Amino acid sequence: MLCLLRPPPSLPLRRFFCRCSVPDMLQYRESFARRMTIAGIKPHHRIALGISGGPDSMALCVLTTGWKLDGAVAKEEASGFVDGLLGIVVDHNLRAESTQEAILVRDRVNRMGVKCEIEKCDWSGGRPKHGHLQEAAREMRYQIFEDVCIKQHIGILLIAHHADDQAELLILRLSRNSGVLGLAGMAFVSQLFPAPLRCSGNSSSVGILLVRPMLEFTKDDMYNICKGAKQEWVEDPTNQSQVFTRNRIRSSLRSLSSELFQLELQRLISACRLARAYVDNICDKMVKDSVTITEHGYAVMDLEKLKPSSVDDLCLSRYLAWILQFISQRHRPVRGSISQLLLRYIRNSPCKTSLTAAGCYLSPAPQSKGTKLLICCSVDSPQSSRTELSYKYPFLEECPMLPSEIHQIIADAKSHSDQFLHEASSGVPMIHAKSSMDVLIEARKLDLISDATLKSISLLQSEEYEKFSSGGVKTDSGLRQEVKCASAPSINIHASQSCFFMGRFLVTWKLNEHEDSCFLKGKQDGSCQFCKLEQDISVGVRCMVESDWLFLANISKGQALEDGKNHVDTPVYNLNKIAQRRYQHSTFIQLSAQRALKFLKSIPIPARKGIPVLVSSDGLLISVPSICFRCCPSLSAASIFKPRVPLGGGYTSYL
Repeated sequence: MLCLLRPPPSLPLRRFFCRCSVPDMLQYRESFARRMTIAGIKPHHRIALGISGGPDSMALCVLTTGWKLDGAVAKEEASGFVDGLLGIVVDHNLRAESTQEAILVRDRVNRMGVKCEIEKCDWSGGRPKHGHLQEAAREMRYQIFEDVCIKQHIGILLIAHHADDQAELLILRLSRNSGVLGLAGMAFVSQLFPAPLRCSGNSSSVGILLVRPMLEFTKDDMYNICKGAKQEWVEDPTNQSQVFTRNRIRSSLRSLSSELFQLELQRLISACRLARAYVDNICDKMVKDSVTITEHGYAVMDLEKLKPSSVDDLCLSRYLAWILQFISQRHRPVRGSISQLLLRYIRNSPCKTSLTAAGCYLSPAPQSKGTKLLICCSVDSPQSSRTELSYKYPFLEECPMLPSEIHQIIADAKSHSDQFLHEASSGVPMIHAKSSMDVLIEARKLDLISDATLKSISLLQSEEYEKFSSGGVKTDSGLRQEVKCASAPSINIHASQSCFFMGRFLVTWKLNEHEDSCFLKGKQDGSCQFCKLEQDISVGVRCMVESDWLFLANISKGQALEDGKNHVDTPVYNLNKIAQRRYQHSTFIQLSAQRALKFLKSIPIPARKGIPVLVSSDGLLISVPSICFRCCPSLSAASIFKPRVPLGGGYTSYL
């Protein structure tokens, strides 16, 4: 029996204490330890915890602390905190009392032996609208989690989502007519790839492991764990508001709550999760067999190896979504009519036509007779303007890197999941379900759910669908951050900066002193006396356009040098009025253009448009690092294809 105590007037929180028999904590500890083992995580690993102060996150804190101590991890002598464990409390700064609440939660977590920090949200762009409040707060919260993990060199983040959260998400996605992949809910393990995470050209970003070890536990389990540990918690008053979709679904599920209903709901979710894990495993093999990713940022798909006519719709659409999301680095999934369009296109093999979809341009590869496809980033598409991301940062700044042990953690976890999928491959359900209703019907045929549960789920689905389709109720889903397209002219960077361009390329440049010396030492930062480049000026980074390679063709023949014009009518070099060194400098440009054209011919025309180039403030083409063109021997520039999110979205486990 839970007892509600009256809170102090200054803190309108509900605090719960145990006045009943203490639950058996051993079962919870063993289940938690088993899930951590499946995730490949060991007690000595450094871990961050997302802490809200509610029963879910406090239960997570209780179990993680005990698991670490059971694994012989000691407490720091000076502080008394468990080694390698950091709690992060986010003050959303949306209510007057939020700061006091955050301090209260931090102090409680500290007393549990966990070092805890408070991070405050900065709503510099203005408070989010009420209908998007929960989603905006979530986006901000995860951004803060990512920033703290990078700063503290922590590669593992634990979140306290549980089985009831999965049930709510199931109903929400049923009302949006999601298929079996969407109905699988939240992943047990996934990777976050924060935008500010920098990585050198020779290393790969491993991202942050986001782990949900409590997915097997119900909300009642959360309360029991807190009671068993004699741990207080708080409740967020916004969780009671019926304005928010999730709160409304939560209330409806509680009214239907019974032991049988909960059991059957979890059976349904588990079946969908097994199907998703199976499909993702199949797609991973298909990608390895039939897709080549080039250093210039486009993919080549071998249709003869893929044999699309023999691949199931679900696997093929997932496979295509992986590739298109990777090439475009879009955040939104490929679904609905776009997915159907892609399926029809890919099954019409050999492909003879071109197609623009989901921020990508698909076309037959040259000389392949339609048996191979090019998938390039479509920089001019409407989707690109909303999803591409460019940012810059100090080049000389030491870049914080996440622990390299993440690779080993993922390898350990994958060995477990691969073995499980191999054993279960003959009995994977839901693979041929094309809609949410198909999933429910098959679940009933397999006796995963009863007629009563099917009726209850269908009723909840239809109620939420009507509210969603009518637009009469504000929902907290669907919020996406709008990002301006990095098209020409785009981002400007100095020699002291690096640019992560369109979420795809790591671009840098600098001036080096050259022994033949067009590099002047007289200036403080140095400069080139002919091309007028200086260390302290900025250059623009944009995508290559058709006039760029036409300009290179003219330069290679000496025409642009003689005409004194480039592709934007900017004066270049007049050989009749220069000395020998200027002549040598111009010859260097001509030879550089000739070499670049040889490289350029190996890149299909559609793929060239995604290549980053450096330009001066007046539009003069300075460098195309990917094809080794530079306008000056003193200039050093690099462009490395380094997509922020890897192919397939990184490691994910739904088991």
